[in-house]
Amino acid sequence: MIVRAERLIALLMVLKKHERVTAAVLAAELGVSERTVLRDIDALSLSGVPVYAERGRHGGFALLPGYRTDLTGLTVDEATSLLAGTGRVDSPAFTSAMRKVTAALPEAHRSHAVRAAQRILVRPEGFVRTPEILDGLQAVQLAVFEGRRIRVSYRSRGAHTPREHVLDPIGLIVAGETWYLVATSPRSTSHDGAGSAERMYRVSRMSDVDVLDEPAHRSEDVDLGEIWERHRDAFRRSFEPVDVVIDCSVDDAEQIESIAAATYLDRPPEGRCRLGLRFADRRHATRALWASMFDHDFVVCEPEWLRTTLVARARVVGGD
Repeated sequence: MIVRAERLIALLMVLKKHERVTAAVLAAELGVSERTVLRDIDALSLSGVPVYAERGRHGGFALLPGYRTDLTGLTVDEATSLLAGTGRVDSPAFTSAMRKVTAALPEAHRSHAVRAAQRILVRPEGFVRTPEILDGLQAVQLAVFEGRRIRVSYRSRGAHTPREHVLDPIGLIVAGETWYLVATSPRSTSHDGAGSAERMYRVSRMSDVDVLDEPAHRSEDVDLGEIWERHRDAFRRSFEPVDVVIDCSVDDAEQIESIAAATYLDRPPEGRCRLGLRFADRRHATRALWASMFDHDFVVCEPEWLRTTLVARARVVGGD
């Protein structure tokens, strides 16, 4: 059911499209009674929209000639680009909204834009790949728009079972064919202790999304473009080779050098030495050295992020 604010906008768009239209036609297009249409006409008039009634056999409602909505300021290129890109979003609500936008376009641009849009079809799933299942998208969108906290079951990459998370939604990003929710968790903090660090959650991995009656703790201003660039760059860096320097005993070095391409940076006759290791990526470095920590005595000298990661993981295991 259309709420009144949306219905008033739809009513204005229909009036804009027709030179004159009866209450019966308006009621049919909006799916409401004629009495509701008459009340909505009065509401538009009180809000300053110049709508008037003409009585008689060929009467009806019309806008004063020359009345312009903001959408009539679109250029033909803007209108064409807007309609031609609608294939990226496939939902009844969006389709309905675009019909209203089309109706509000200047007559001189409308036919050109519609013809151009008919020449473009965007299907993200391709011939083989099926689109992602986004059962929780509508609830997530509601939480983002209204600034409310959510409880969700989320299955991380590689996990067999989902875990429950409470999240403060910040915004939604569509990258390629994938929807991501940018959110923070009330339980997590950033590495610098400055507060909760945002993460990107894949919407297709969400289930049982519950929008809570609690406000989301988030900034009034957000730059999703900056967040996307930062996370994308970090993701790409995770696949770059990683050079690590460790300090260990000579005996341990002979065992550790088998886990990666190794170079002795200094090798005294006895005692400790510095060993350079090159791993395929960050994940390889973290996993290999974490496994080695249980059998060998060594200290990560470089890079700082790896030393911090291993120390934090050891504290969790040790119960500190």
